[in-house]
Amino acid sequence: MARSRILVVDDEKLIRWTLRERLEEAGYAVVEAETGTGALLLAEEGADLVLLDFKLPDLDGLEVLRRMRERHPDMLVILITALATVENAVEAMKRGAWHYLNKPIDLDELLLHVGKALETTRLRREVKSLKAKESAGFSFDRIIGESPAMRAAKELLRKIAVSPASTVLLTGESGTGKDLAAKVIHYESDRADGVFQNITCSALPESLLESELFGHERGAFTDAKHQKPGLLEQADGGTVFLDEIGEMTPALQAKLLRFLEEKTFRRVGGTADLRVDVRVVAATNRNLEEAVQSGRFREDLYYRLRVLPVTLPPLRERTGDVAVLASHFVAQFAREFKKGVWGLTADAVRRLESHGWPGNVRELKNALERAVLLAEGERLVPDDFPLGGGAGAGVDAFRLPPGGVDLEEVERDLVVQALRRTGGNQTQAARLLHLNRDQIRYRIDKFGLERPEPVSGR
Repeated sequence: MARSRILVVDDEKLIRWTLRERLEEAGYAVVEAETGTGALLLAEEGADLVLLDFKLPDLDGLEVLRRMRERHPDMLVILITALATVENAVEAMKRGAWHYLNKPIDLDELLLHVGKALETTRLRREVKSLKAKESAGFSFDRIIGESPAMRAAKELLRKIAVSPASTVLLTGESGTGKDLAAKVIHYESDRADGVFQNITCSALPESLLESELFGHERGAFTDAKHQKPGLLEQADGGTVFLDEIGEMTPALQAKLLRFLEEKTFRRVGGTADLRVDVRVVAATNRNLEEAVQSGRFREDLYYRLRVLPVTLPPLRERTGDVAVLASHFVAQFAREFKKGVWGLTADAVRRLESHGWPGNVRELKNALERAVLLAEGERLVPDDFPLGGGAGAGVDAFRLPPGGVDLEEVERDLVVQALRRTGGNQTQAARLLHLNRDQIRYRIDKFGLERPEPVSGR
């Protein structure tokens, strides 16, 4: 492992020699400068830490500090001076000094601060590296597709990402990639160094969702033993993704609207207004206009969210993208599973393109994952894709009656069936419906299903 490089800047040769001896003894690599100009030149070659004297023959130490921080904002500087005044210390910290030490130097104390500063530098670099990797994973290249519908959607997302817009509304069927689009908006924006927080609004009951979003004060409710900042507070300077916004209750919709309008909120049980700077990206697969007309969604919140609406097209409307996506997923899963699968036959591609993909990109991805896992040849063939029949397997997995259906009633009926089949066991019922426990609890509360309804005839 390379030794940490420390730049020592002092016009007194004896001090430089003393610091070099002690620092090299501690295992650090040391370079020296006796002037501010020399220090700035050496800083260009890189340094993990700078020990900077306040009084130099050519430049003021504070001026050197200012220039270093302008050129290298991540470079940590410990200012050392014999002119110990409160004013100097305050000004040094204002200009970005990491710490401030007085002469004569206590070498043991200095080594202690050097160790802490270098650990800070190491952690910052690790965080920066992790963020860079995370950001690279959510560039616009991750949104696969060259169909006219997808190109138009990507172009709009690109414009939104670099805009100062504080709210974005993503709409589209389930599985069209709204969660990926939200991350791309974040990581392609100037908020990429900030936090990306996401929550599924249907996954939690109202009280828990409010606490997760806005945080709570100690004693706000029975289990609130400590103060807890919410996702909005944690994401200050970043992005909050609210998935399934159409499932949010009216009371919470009102509180969210207040936040979007005023940029302030209160923790649950709190009295002080808190202000944060976050971009809110909301997503839904529901028709919010219909929800507004039926009174299930606030009209004012709807218009506040849809300042910049983006509709992600269903896969059936993305001409040519099925083949492109299939090739991408085959390569991805072949690498992941270390399988010698390198493509699809023309017949396999035609079979995929003839399917309706009601589950959109998510369904296609799952089909390719299964096919690659079970593949025995180098290329996938039509028989690797059992797309017809079976629950959830094809276009007609659930047939839509000619007169249509009430989707709420269908959802309620399925939850009731799952609870009946499992004798009221919520965990097992959730598994049958491919939900987590919080999501099925939400639906049980939503439909007023305290216990499984009795089956007629029993």
